[in-house]
Amino acid sequence: MMTKIRLQCTPHWLKNFGIRSMKFVTKSLLVAAGLSISLLTGCAGTTDPAEAYKGETAEQIFQHGEKALRDRSYSEAVKRFEALDVQYPYERNTETAQLHIIYAYYMSSDYASTEAAADRFIHTHPTNPHVDYAYYMRGLSNYYQNLGIFERIFTVDLATRDLNQMKKSYADFAEVDHTYPHSYYAPAAHQYMVYLRNIIADHMLEVAQFYYDHEAYVAAADRANLVVQQFQGAPAVPEALVIMAKSYRALNLTQNENDAISVLQYNYPGTKYSIDN
Repeated sequence: MMTKIRLQCTPHWLKNFGIRSMKFVTKSLLVAAGLSISLLTGCAGTTDPAEAYKGETAEQIFQHGEKALRDRSYSEAVKRFEALDVQYPYERNTETAQLHIIYAYYMSSDYASTEAAADRFIHTHPTNPHVDYAYYMRGLSNYYQNLGIFERIFTVDLATRDLNQMKKSYADFAEVDHTYPHSYYAPAAHQYMVYLRNIIADHMLEVAQFYYDHEAYVAAADRANLVVQQFQGAPAVPEALVIMAKSYRALNLTQNENDAISVLQYNYPGTKYSIDN
């Protein structure tokens, strides 16, 4: 079940001019985002950034772009900040504009473009004091790329999905949590890490159970052992220990079976999972 995590996606410096932080949004807003994304992607690339806003200074382009953000005119904001980036690559506000582009794409539910913009910023400005925000937003974009519009609205068991995007998302949140522990986004990134850790562990547990059900006991034990070793603290761990013990029993590996049972009983006394089921 999707956990509702209250998270920030607004760059904290944007709050100074009145943009509210983005939380998990309502179903109606998600539907609206799904209907409007094609309009954004269809319009954002119609003007060559090198030719747009030629009558304006770099400062005017930037200020009007920030006004577009305040007005939630994200397509216009993207066009202005991209024009600034192309025409004035060394102007003092250009790096900030690139961060704004990440935010504008995210708020438009264009997660692929969000990821691309964040990835570019990370590789171009690895020492920027706000690179933690780029990692965080790349993590969010990878997370949401794994979901369709209806799955964002309704409950979905993410453990049954292909988890490549989830693993990439986990890596970005881990980067924020470990490398930037004092970041404004670190608490939210840590929440997502725990949530994604549990999803990935559940997925691996399902694979282990599949192997066990098909009498591939060596593969079942190996996959369950990965859950135990790599995802300590995840709810899937005690059940993984059960699969390990049952697999070792089927393989007549008594010592391995007893070791798995001992770990289960020591760490999860009174567990509801039974080796004999």
